[in-house]
Amino acid sequence: MSAYHFQHKLALVTGAGSGIGRATAIRLGSLGCRVIISDRNANALAETATLLHSQSVENYSEVVDVADWQAMQVLADKVHQQYGVLDILVNNAGVATAGEFLHTPIEDWHWVMSINLMGVVHGCKAFGTEMAARGQGHIVNVASAAGYYAAPDMSAYSASKHAVMGLTESLRLELAEHNVGVSAICPGVINTNIVAAMRTHGEVVKSQAKLVDIYRKRNYGPEGVAEAVVSAVKHNRGVVPVSPEAWVLYAGKRLVPEVMDVVQRTALFRKLKP
Repeated sequence: MSAYHFQHKLALVTGAGSGIGRATAIRLGSLGCRVIISDRNANALAETATLLHSQSVENYSEVVDVADWQAMQVLADKVHQQYGVLDILVNNAGVATAGEFLHTPIEDWHWVMSINLMGVVHGCKAFGTEMAARGQGHIVNVASAAGYYAAPDMSAYSASKHAVMGLTESLRLELAEHNVGVSAICPGVINTNIVAAMRTHGEVVKSQAKLVDIYRKRNYGPEGVAEAVVSAVKHNRGVVPVSPEAWVLYAGKRLVPEVMDVVQRTALFRKLKP
């Protein structure tokens, strides 16, 4: 396999206003990519653009909500007409909700699925067709360790990320015929604002501040996830766990699923849930 060169490649990163999306955009830019950044938060997106400009990275900003299919179609048409067909698509935009299933309102299920799952579907659909027609490109879907480990009190979030994993696996097989790679990134406990911003219900409401503090003290930054994205594209990897705990859970669920099931049911493990 020949070496992958990022220089002058065209990349688009969703949810680039902060966290993993911002770190990924900056890393791809440092490798020589032209970067299109998108987010529904215009102010956060402007901050990322300023950082990219300060590093002399050629970039373009587009405010868009990935949950809106028509808006994503408009974005794709604009990108294809003004900048060309993407070489790299990073479907990163995501949200979280936590709480016992019986206490999680159906509105939160629709909210999480509209962004975490359908946002990825929209990105793959809007940009994947042209990538396949050209016969070249790579799609990276940011999933989660929750995509293979279903934590208690996170049924909606886990379901959305399991779905992203299934979508990625299926799409990887389909698009291989068109020389388009597809990867799933599974970060783990990463110090971003997703926990602080998540919607909580039931008993989890009491522990949200504690969870934020755990993520802060863990201090595994989004830069590590950005490196995993680069590695996935460079080596066309299917599933890429990132943090140590993401790797442990990935191995455990596959090698000793019965043991993991017993461990997950213990009171101690519930207290340690992400």
